[in-house]
Amino acid sequence: MADLANIRNFSIVAHIDHGKSTLADRLIQFTGGLSSREMKEQVLDSMDIERERGITIKAQTVRLEYRAKNNETYILNLMDTPGHVDFAYEVSRCLAACEGALLVVDASQGVEAQTLANVYQAIDANLEIVPVLNKIDLPAAEPDRVRQQIEDVIGIDASDAIPISAKTGIGIADVLEAVVTRLPPPKGEAQAPLKALLVDSWYDAYLGVVVLVRVVDGELRKGQKIRMMAADAVYQVERVGVFTPKQVIVEQLGPGEVGFITAAIKEVADTQVGDTITDERKGTDTPLPGFHAAQQVVFCGLFPVDAAQFEDLRNALARLHLNDASFTYEMETSAALGFGFRCGFLGLLHLEIVQERLEREFNLELIATAPSVIYRLHMTDGTMRELHNPADMPDPVRIAFIEEPWITATIFVPDDYLGAVLKLCQDRRGRQIELTYAGSRAMVRYALPLNEVVFDFYDRLKSVSRGYASFDYHIEGYEEGDLVKMSILVNEEPVDALSMIVNRSRAEMRGRGMVEKLKELIPRHLFKIPIQAAIGSKVIARETLSALRKDVTAKCYGGDITRKRKLLDKQKEGKKKMRQFGKVDIPQEAFIAALKMDQD
Repeated sequence: MADLANIRNFSIVAHIDHGKSTLADRLIQFTGGLSSREMKEQVLDSMDIERERGITIKAQTVRLEYRAKNNETYILNLMDTPGHVDFAYEVSRCLAACEGALLVVDASQGVEAQTLANVYQAIDANLEIVPVLNKIDLPAAEPDRVRQQIEDVIGIDASDAIPISAKTGIGIADVLEAVVTRLPPPKGEAQAPLKALLVDSWYDAYLGVVVLVRVVDGELRKGQKIRMMAADAVYQVERVGVFTPKQVIVEQLGPGEVGFITAAIKEVADTQVGDTITDERKGTDTPLPGFHAAQQVVFCGLFPVDAAQFEDLRNALARLHLNDASFTYEMETSAALGFGFRCGFLGLLHLEIVQERLEREFNLELIATAPSVIYRLHMTDGTMRELHNPADMPDPVRIAFIEEPWITATIFVPDDYLGAVLKLCQDRRGRQIELTYAGSRAMVRYALPLNEVVFDFYDRLKSVSRGYASFDYHIEGYEEGDLVKMSILVNEEPVDALSMIVNRSRAEMRGRGMVEKLKELIPRHLFKIPIQAAIGSKVIARETLSALRKDVTAKCYGGDITRKRKLLDKQKEGKKKMRQFGKVDIPQEAFIAALKMDQD
């Protein structure tokens, strides 16, 4: 068991693309965690989807051994965290298991919105922070300006920030020395009753549930009977190990150490992230504080394309929820789509990633309904209820007023694009809170309604700023809004999955955009199809999809025109009848593309 004074637990926090995963690669390589033959780019980004998109989605841990200049050998538990706003929950979980953090800032880009959000999380968790300036090998790098910016914007001393290049390996030795000299060791007692924090868990087809733990007090060893305090479930530990990043089995984990255990856990619900693990007989009475529950902000329905896959979807969601505790799901039914689940996510990217993981890892074909946020309906009888699904909206006569969630957004943008960003925020019903400068870049804070941000705000922001703007937000509270339910009717049948709640002033524009998009996406049938957007019984936008026409006069050679006319009239009658009984097939791509509608 390692000496407490020689253990360091630390996270790497930064904005997207500032080089967290690359720095983790260099640290693993430098300490000999993997040989150069085993190394690959972003070794800790293990999911295909992470490697394709070039982002970190799941936080990963790795245990490294480092021999410092004072000839002491240190055990370093490194946690590589995501940078995107939708995965802030992953970051908060990692910080709870650490004593220090490396704050990585791109020496050419400077401080970004997510840099601020993540460093404030680290400060709130009372972590020791070591600033690191990455990418100093770039021609555009300005380390002195960025040092000053860290002090001005974040307010932490950056005079001894370490200049490095994670790509070429410059300054990696200095980072490791700073970790062992400037970050504090963990506290804990080996003789005290076992207290371990459940940081993460995932499902393995061979081992059952694998649990990632950070031991605070006591010892965790093979054969020990443990109790999960929140679930009150007892298991016997079968394997104890650490990631180096390969799985290595060890005898035991002591205070301050991070590792994994397996215990033939079949019940996914027993391993709740943030739970405390203790010894069954000599257990602790007081659990660890754990984590704040994640606050879901976007909801949508997920339905299997093939109704027979419903049970598979239920199992897949349970397994994925084990690995990602920040999304929720409950059963729902829809007239158009059958049985499915109403799921809550931390943002639109989170929704996309979960949907893609379900399709890839579990071979499911899914339809997702329009994303919506939680509205508060204040009824005329004085009660208040929450609305997750626009299809469940009660009769407007019974509603006194509706409240919608608002956020405070922080946007960093170069001066050249400030006008376009301000216009975008104004168009989305935003209220400017403040506008300040950090060097040549503006920092704008706006109050915005969440339902305007959920759809494609992030994409629009990136396109109006040529990709230079960075964005972070947090929920402020609820405000009353003039909101209405907009239904989409195809061939005079309402399509549940496309109904949405919109602001009355923007309803017509939103409706027109939606019906035009659907006109392009729905394939033509043998009969005419009206596509309408309506509020209550009032149609606010309409497009008509013209019919495909079969050439019924092809076999008609010569003869009188009345023969052709007769055949065409017969066709016309048939079309009328067909339109009465005709069922319109809306392909899945049409659903998805209509929901990603650009709101120019």
